[in-house]
Amino acid sequence: MLRMNGHSDYVNHSPFGVVEVHRSENRSALRCADLFCGIGGFHVAARNLGLPVVFACDIDEHARLAYEKNFGLRPWGDITSISPHEVPKFDLLFAGFPCQPFSIIGRQRGFADPRGTLFFELLKFIRAKRPVGIVLENVKQLSTISKGRVLQRILDDISELGYSVDSRILNALHFGLPQKRERTIVVASLKHFATFDWPTKVVEMKPLAAILEEEPPESYYVSEYIRNKRQESHSATVSPAIWHENKGGNVSSHEWSCALRAGASHNYLLVDGIRRLTPREQLRLQGFPDDWEIVCTDAQTRKQTGNAVPVPMVQAVIERLVSHVEQHSFAGKPSAS
Repeated sequence: MLRMNGHSDYVNHSPFGVVEVHRSENRSALRCADLFCGIGGFHVAARNLGLPVVFACDIDEHARLAYEKNFGLRPWGDITSISPHEVPKFDLLFAGFPCQPFSIIGRQRGFADPRGTLFFELLKFIRAKRPVGIVLENVKQLSTISKGRVLQRILDDISELGYSVDSRILNALHFGLPQKRERTIVVASLKHFATFDWPTKVVEMKPLAAILEEEPPESYYVSEYIRNKRQESHSATVSPAIWHENKGGNVSSHEWSCALRAGASHNYLLVDGIRRLTPREQLRLQGFPDDWEIVCTDAQTRKQTGNAVPVPMVQAVIERLVSHVEQHSFAGKPSAS
């Protein structure tokens, strides 16, 4: 379902997932594309700001299912098989392009990893559609891999297309979420800026207790063996807390969660050392609303939330970008067709 926050908009669905959005006069004229969309963290952020998303794509069929169920927009599939000329016009491009080539959990091969080359698929859309604004998200390590050369290549490639571009590492903890999730954010605009006006205000963190379910199903509690093993190696000083076991087997606990990950051990994060996070709790840790409908298995939802973007963090960035665009009279600029 597509919730339009009380605005008098309506949506037509085509067989290919493209949406015609008819805006009321008080809606922004900026239209958004959501590439490598996952389950739609960027879409939730855009919706919260009154921005219509007119196109989305992702190769994962389960993510597309969840996306369509919650937004009424069916994402297209593999980006490498999509021509930009098939896509409706848009003004803002969002993309959480694959992070595995740059992640500390992987081998950090960057563009040597075939998945890393998917960034160049984004350039294909940027060249063809000329969006007025761009927001990209990836892991923190994108900023440091190869001593910063990979990120600089990305910034240079976008800049050469006529964009002002900037990047910064942001942490979801500073945007109200009890999750330490540091991410590299890249912002670009066709209107010049020397440095982007990044959001700087630290939002008070939502208490972990507000994220946790009061009566989680018994199936999320770990075995006595795992529980005893955790407690033998660690003693928490606060509760509720998320216990984190790293790759070296060291256990720590905090009033917030370490970063959700799509492919980590099922038990690397435990609430008070005794149970796994539920799918609803994982969604809350990424800033998804409680009316988000869970339509996939626990395993798929866990993968999806581990790949998702923190909604309030990217929302704050998009809001600053939209302000920059509108201040320079780009709101009414026709998009490339």
